[in-house]
Order: sequence, then structure tokens, then C-alpha cells
Amino acid sequence: MELDPELQWAPWLLFEEAAGIAPREPGVYVARERPTGQIVYIGMAGERRGQGIRGRLRIYLTGKAAVSGLGEAALDRALADPAWLDHMIERTRTEGPLRAKQWAQAALTRADLELTWTVSPDRTSAAIIEQRLIAAATHQLWNRRR
Repeated sequence: MELDPELQWAPWLLFEEAAGIAPREPGVYVARERPTGQIVYIGMAGERRGQGIRGRLRIYLTGKAAVSGLGEAALDRALADPAWLDHMIERTRTEGPLRAKQWAQAALTRADLELTWTVSPDRTSAAIIEQRLIAAATHQLWNRRR
């Protein structure tokens, strides 16, 4: 899947780096698996509290979005991986109980993602771009809407 070349896309960055420097404007973000380069998720961020794309990515990074969007998708995949579950159970045995947000953070780390984004003028424009990109996907994405 190729991204719309008519839009200006940021360079691909590791998730943690992207969450620290993404713009505080509305827009669309795209995640791909680092080992394969396959795009796995397309999301959008509006103007909420002036945080835009950066705010949305930081919510994922803190583990506070374990039941929505990319955070939920990464956690769902991690919970379906018996080896990861074994690792997390062993970690719980040695380090003690983990909070839900720690499980979500570990799931996102497991996903090994890179991100890019494009800024849009407002939430409505971001939603239109997001839906257009999702519709153009040639393979199954992690997005639940599809």
C-alpha cells in the first residue's frame, strides 16, 4: 500500500520518537511494522485540547489507550501470542503484578512500529483522509472499522 503522494508525509520514525515530535495539529497517522514495512494501522487525531497527532500518539505510548484505536489493536495481537503471554506471566512472577497500562505499553513495544503522519486543517478533513486511506488499503489493517 502506498500513501497518497499528494499529501506531505513526515519521514518514518520509530513510534517512541514520533510520539515526542509529531505536530500538535489535527491529521492522520500511519503505522507500519518495522521488520516487514507493512502498513498495519491508519488513524486520525483532531484538535482535542490542542494536542493533535502528538497527543494521540502519547496517549498510546503511556498505555492509557488500551481499549481504543492503535493501542487496542496492538494489545489484541499481543494477547493472541502465547509466547508473549508466557513472557508477561513470567515477568509478573518475578516483578509482581502489572497495571493494565503496563500491559498496553508492553504490547505496543512488542508491535515494533514506525509511524508517519500528515497534517490537516481540522478534524473533519483528517477523518476524510483517514477513511480514504483505509478504503484504499489492499490488505487487512488492524483498524476495527474495516
